[in-house]
Amino acid sequence: MDAYKTIKYPLSTEKSIRLMESENKLIFAVHKRATKKEIKKAIEEMFKAEVVNVNTFIGPEGDKRAYVKFSPKKPAIDIATQMGLM
Repeated sequence: MDAYKTIKYPLSTEKSIRLMESENKLIFAVHKRATKKEIKKAIEEMFKAEVVNVNTFIGPEGDKRAYVKFSPKKPAIDIATQMGLM
């Protein structure tokens, strides 16, 4: 799956900002059939940042979210600023 089809958009909610500050994580809406490996590869390609871990969650409406933990080398706040979330 193409990197730009795998990742739909970043989520900018209260929870995502709290996770960004406390755990160095960002939350993305992703394609429903995207695997954790595909998500990790797509994020690393898009932002040139090392991904430590990816957790996924499918919500009650059927939307899939990826909780992406970044390496301490590149803080999630820097990536959020790069995307224009901050």
